[in-house]
Amino acid sequence: MSAGLVRPNHHPAADTGAPITWSRLRRILAVRTDNLGDLVMLTPALRALRAAAPQARLDLLASCGAAAAASMLPAVDTVLGARIPWQQVGGVAVPELANAQRHLLGVLATGCYDAMVVFTSPTQSPWPAAQLGALAGIPLRALHSSEFGGALASHWVTPPPEPVHQVDRSLHLLAALGVPDAGRHLELVVPPVPLPRARRPVALLVPGGSAPAKRYPAERFAAVAASIASAGVEVQVSGTAAEHDLTRSIVDSVGRVSVHALEPVPFPAFVAQVAAADVVLCNNSAAMHVADAVGTPVVVTYAGTERLSDMPPRSVPSRLLQQAVPCSPCRQFQCPYEHQCLDIDPEDVASAALGLLRTRVGTPAAVS
Repeated sequence: MSAGLVRPNHHPAADTGAPITWSRLRRILAVRTDNLGDLVMLTPALRALRAAAPQARLDLLASCGAAAAASMLPAVDTVLGARIPWQQVGGVAVPELANAQRHLLGVLATGCYDAMVVFTSPTQSPWPAAQLGALAGIPLRALHSSEFGGALASHWVTPPPEPVHQVDRSLHLLAALGVPDAGRHLELVVPPVPLPRARRPVALLVPGGSAPAKRYPAERFAAVAASIASAGVEVQVSGTAAEHDLTRSIVDSVGRVSVHALEPVPFPAFVAQVAAADVVLCNNSAAMHVADAVGTPVVVTYAGTERLSDMPPRSVPSRLLQQAVPCSPCRQFQCPYEHQCLDIDPEDVASAALGLLRTRVGTPAAVS
């Protein structure tokens, strides 16, 4: 590199970690502490870690919600689900935060890990996890950051320039640590859950999302469901127990036998539902990533909370529907405007789903 040339977002203390001999490590902790969809996007990185250190125990620290995917992650030995203080939003008393930190520190110390690798999105800080790792005595602590964190990380890697897909971001961190790419496809083990057989093509509608700002309006999803059902397709509406009112409002609004709500099920059974469907319709949510992982075509009403380039499906046929707005990516929980990014005609959503269905089913006569 020429003298005086400065790399953007590069701190002089970064990218100086010693080479890692992965074959010598015995216990590795991967850390990804946000939502289920983010954890599904981590599966290529987990697969790469497993390939680089096949002899090691590979554990994963995740949020309690994301830990629901534990049984479907083939590369991981154990998923440690925990309340993550740095992922909680406001209104948490100091004693509760302190207790959560002490609990996490105990989990990390008890694990006797040789290494921890902290995976984050561009807007998240890896330093709280690194600090706990240091306090727990984990000698190798690797992470991405553009911000100074002192000696809390043993291997501090400068992140790649944005925009970058979340899968590629995680693999960029591992590449800097000497871990080769082992494929970029998402991976979930589909459990053998018995499901009722349908006599017609099935569209699985998943109207929920982790925040209101991500959700296409229920009345518009109802119009989508009615249009798809009119084409001779069975529409199954799926949601969590907390989303019961949302799913029922859509089904009741349509009022057709071929549009019905599924009972809330644990996450593994939901993955089986997605795998059994012919097409999935959803928001920018975990359902989008699950469809990508299990091979089901997907139509996404993709809110402007994130860039379209950050996390789109790449292994299945997909249609991402969004109105371009100047406020995207907003990262908001509640839209402060009028949800212009999701001002999408229901007929356009239905048409996209039916188009993918015709390709999936293999005969135009199967879908009128």
